[in-house]
Amino acid sequence: MTSHDVVNRIRRFTGESSVGHMGTLDPMATGVLPLLLGKYTRLAQFFGSMDKTYTGTIRFGFATDTYDFEGTAFSSPSAVSLSLDLVRESASYFQGEMNQTPPPFSAKKIAGKPAYKSAREGKPVVLRPARITILNFEITAFSGDRAEFTISVSSGGYVRSVAHELGERLGCGAHLASLRRIQAGPFTLKDALNFETMANLPDAAALEEGLPHPRSILPALPSIGTDEVTAGRIRNGGAVNLPEFSDAPMVKIFSGQKILLAIGKRVAGTLFQPVVVLG
Repeated sequence: MTSHDVVNRIRRFTGESSVGHMGTLDPMATGVLPLLLGKYTRLAQFFGSMDKTYTGTIRFGFATDTYDFEGTAFSSPSAVSLSLDLVRESASYFQGEMNQTPPPFSAKKIAGKPAYKSAREGKPVVLRPARITILNFEITAFSGDRAEFTISVSSGGYVRSVAHELGERLGCGAHLASLRRIQAGPFTLKDALNFETMANLPDAAALEEGLPHPRSILPALPSIGTDEVTAGRIRNGGAVNLPEFSDAPMVKIFSGQKILLAIGKRVAGTLFQPVVVLG
């Protein structure tokens, strides 16, 4: 299932045509895929680049053209003679800011064309290294030819590339055998809804009970309630005075507890201008 497949299923289940995801998840992976529905798609610009955390398994002994188990092997599997300490020592290289070359089978574009399309056509794919940050990479277990790991990486980083390059450093080849995203920015696996849970809901309206409370999203922005007069001015795009938030550069403005009216930006003193109106 691709990220686009997930979006289509949510559209059918909710009847909401405006649905978008924040950060593609590879079809072979499972886990957190943050979605924005309806009017909340207008908030995508405020989430920015999100660091992501994954757990998974790397298999050693051969590399593949996609850098994961779904690809074509470059060679027959070979016996490996590795230890947990040796794998951890090599994995320690993948820490901090570094250049990383994306996999040839990726959505990175070359002259406007996704790299994976050229790779599927058998054409040579040359991708430029990108600057990424690996916040943490820990080998948690090793047995036989497989290592279990946890990794936190900045937006744009490919865990498949880490697995592939780790195999190169160890001289035995490697590829990603499994991957699960457990966190994307503020969104965690424990807060996620799966399709099985959704299938047992009586209707789309019941879905709202399992979604984050509007006041919990974009937690760095303070929340403020308004009266109806002020709310009317905000809905028309007018600036309003919010004296109690004179130090905040941006705020979430609510009508009642759950209706998010707008995101307001301070323009001068206590005067805030709505930059996105939702209510």
